[in-house]
Amino acid sequence: MADIKDPENTILIELKDGQVVVELMPDVAPEHAARMKELAREGAYDGVVFHRVIDGFMAQTGDVANGNADKDFNLRRAGTGGSSKPDLPAEFSKLPHDRGTIGAARSANPNSANSQFFINFKDNHFLNGQYTVYGRVIEGMEHVDAITRGEPPADPDKMISVKVAADA
Repeated sequence: MADIKDPENTILIELKDGQVVVELMPDVAPEHAARMKELAREGAYDGVVFHRVIDGFMAQTGDVANGNADKDFNLRRAGTGGSSKPDLPAEFSKLPHDRGTIGAARSANPNSANSQFFINFKDNHFLNGQYTVYGRVIEGMEHVDAITRGEPPADPDKMISVKVAADA
């Protein structure tokens, strides 16, 4: 288990191959970090698939409206929704999109992030200043690397459970 310094701002994502530990950055992107914790505490991310996984780029997930493999799932719609909560304003920072960082997925509107997020497989600095970075994987990146590729994958992997470490 990772050396968790701040359990209130640490997310535990259970994947088929093991646990991914994410350290949130509320000092950098407070609204995005708060939203991920809120949705995790509601169980909204449990069962949600990785609907867009591009080798050498990133794995995207978090469509709580259309991406839950355990409830009314339609793979063609996965990635088109968010949550019932309002969209978030961009919280851009100087933090680079390095391997293992968590970025807020959004539409063309910078202020349209909601529940979806992506994990960078490699340094993707061309995204810097365009997408909010609000966390980073501190353990279990090998499990992220093992996520099934595709846009969408024919048989997508899912987040089995997502919890705030303080509650686990």
